[in-house]
Amino acid sequence: MSLIHNERVKLLALAFNTAATSAFTVGVLAPVAATFYDLGPSREAPRTVVIGALLWIGASVVLHLAGRRVLGWLKP
Repeated sequence: MSLIHNERVKLLALAFNTAATSAFTVGVLAPVAATFYDLGPSREAPRTVVIGALLWIGASVVLHLAGRRVLGWLKP
């Protein structure tokens, strides 16, 4: 039973970490790239891009730390 439990815990931790990576990519990298290449409405408000990037970085860190916390549920 603990082998199945451990695999499910690892899968949940992986889901949190994947969500963290996706949040970082969509919320930080995409707007920064759009601003850098002068694409879209973000070129008019770089302050908004910076604030949004900081919020998405925070969300990404929280999701990653949640995944690490879940790994604490592993059974020996």
